[in-house]
Amino acid sequence: MWGKLLGTMFGFLFGRWLGAILGFYLGHLFDKSLRQDFDKVGGFQGFMKGEELHERQALFFSSCFSVMGHIAKSNGRVSEIHIQAASAFMDEMGLQGDDRKEAQHAFTAGKSSEFSIKEAVTDFKEAFARRYDLRQLFLEIQIQMAFCDGHVSDAEKTLLKQVSKYLGFAETHFLFLLKRYQAEFEFRRSQASGRSQQHHQGHQQTPQPAGLNRAKALAVLGLNEGANERDIKKAYRKLMSQHHPDKLVSQGLPKHMMEVAKRKSQDIQSAYEYLKKN
Repeated sequence: MWGKLLGTMFGFLFGRWLGAILGFYLGHLFDKSLRQDFDKVGGFQGFMKGEELHERQALFFSSCFSVMGHIAKSNGRVSEIHIQAASAFMDEMGLQGDDRKEAQHAFTAGKSSEFSIKEAVTDFKEAFARRYDLRQLFLEIQIQMAFCDGHVSDAEKTLLKQVSKYLGFAETHFLFLLKRYQAEFEFRRSQASGRSQQHHQGHQQTPQPAGLNRAKALAVLGLNEGANERDIKKAYRKLMSQHHPDKLVSQGLPKHMMEVAKRKSQDIQSAYEYLKKN
């Protein structure tokens, strides 16, 4: 707004009406560029200092683990696999001491019969209403927990749909994210299989493992086999922007969880690099 206003004023002073028109256009370009830069740092939230940002990070942290605990209990009891997955997730984040105890306490609270999934997720959604990328990452983490044993049960899927709805996402978007994570899981497992083959064969060059293919790499980016090079680049850039760790932290992601965003970025990068070569 200010760019257009000042541009028009100065343009009129130096070039009358023709100058005013040119000044208005240049001011519009300036406003557009300034708005994009402003959004990249999280809008007004980029200026949050101290306690306010800390409170949002604390809410993300506690809500994430409590909902994870609730999903782990959705089949009637928390299996050993879910407990191991939660512990591995805490290890990935580097949680120790009081931080780890806080995560464990939130996870346990989520397992309680008195825990209200609707209240917890609705409160989270209200706090991050304008942070689409953080709400989506939150849902992706819950999908990851449900998928820790290699599949999502009917009870887990039903609960994840509820979480998605409370977060403000359509069911179609939830199914899209679920499909993409399944592809990410398979792609990562195929990569690990390939590295294991190379290790056992003395690091000699070996063929790509049979499970690693173009279709799976495209699915990681949320694309179908008909996608062209332009589609691939567009999807890659969008996903990398959505999972950029520094941007997410500036919007309220706990710093411990930067590793989660980094890992997802690495998976996206790996799929993109694979597609460039195949």
